[in-house]
Amino acid sequence: MNILLSALETRVIGCLIEKGITTPDQYPLSLNALTNACNQKSNRDPVMNLDERTVQETLDELVKKHLVLEKSGFGSRVPKYQHRFCNTGFGSLEFTPQANAILCELMLRGPQTPGELRTRASRMAELHDVADVESALNTLATREDGPFVVRLPREHGRRDSRYAQLFNGPIEIGEAESASLESAPARGPTLADRVATLEAQVAQLQRELDEVRTAKRIADGG
Repeated sequence: MNILLSALETRVIGCLIEKGITTPDQYPLSLNALTNACNQKSNRDPVMNLDERTVQETLDELVKKHLVLEKSGFGSRVPKYQHRFCNTGFGSLEFTPQANAILCELMLRGPQTPGELRTRASRMAELHDVADVESALNTLATREDGPFVVRLPREHGRRDSRYAQLFNGPIEIGEAESASLESAPARGPTLADRVATLEAQVAQLQRELDEVRTAKRIADGG
């Protein structure tokens, strides 16, 4: 893999991927919309407070790398931006919807366990269970053009190891850091974890409600 991103570039790319999937009617994004997405308080870790100038400078660098395209509609005076990072036909990176959603979550929220990724990435792709996530992670970690993710040492008190994306460069974990991870105190679900779980449940209920409404319209001859 020859793509290397800064932390800000990772946040911008992750936001463009996310919004392209979850709000396609509002995609590509204007600078203002993208800045708001980067600073979003939900589904982000860490939460950032970027200004439009910083986001624009980051976009300019990504345009130079051919990872972002400025695209304005006919008659529109506001530039809009879309990613060329993957699954666009412009580059060589192609991922399944599941792998794409998982990578997006890792870019937006940092290292996570398969269980956390199952809860959070299911808003962007169909993930039936943790086994689906683990299968996608294994593929991402072993692809010939990768690796794109790496499994981190298991933290004390956690049943599962976390995974991290590698677009910010290789992750070197020495003996000291590994020992620190092993001695970390056990943690329960954070507020962000609970919010992510509730958001996924609401999204699932909304999809089910939409299906019921569609079926009723068909039954009523509408």
